[in-house]
Amino acid sequence: MPNNTQKGTQGEEIAVAHLLKHGYHILARNWRHKHLEIDIIASINATLVIVEVKLRANAYYGNPEDFVTKSKQKKLIKAADFYIKENNINWETRFDIVSIIQNPSELKVEHLVGAFYPTL
Repeated sequence: MPNNTQKGTQGEEIAVAHLLKHGYHILARNWRHKHLEIDIIASINATLVIVEVKLRANAYYGNPEDFVTKSKQKKLIKAADFYIKENNINWETRFDIVSIIQNPSELKVEHLVGAFYPTL
């Protein structure tokens, strides 16, 4: 049985394949700044896309995207701000979630474009 790190890597591989298939360019994976991490940083049509990947075996306790809490969103927004400043990016930025349900009988990938927005 795969551990959580292996499941996370597997989920990210599925998400990257999905994004590439839909014309995205992958700029970074597992980008870190101190204790902050972004699963996937991509671009499409001069838009920077910050992607959180959530993988679950089923939706019994809720859809995978339901587990991207407000706290997690704030951390992603903060991490994105560091990435943008560090790389001198002046593009529109969007926060997406790739929600994956995977078990022996099912693989469901859902890409939620603009899943959440920074609040002022």
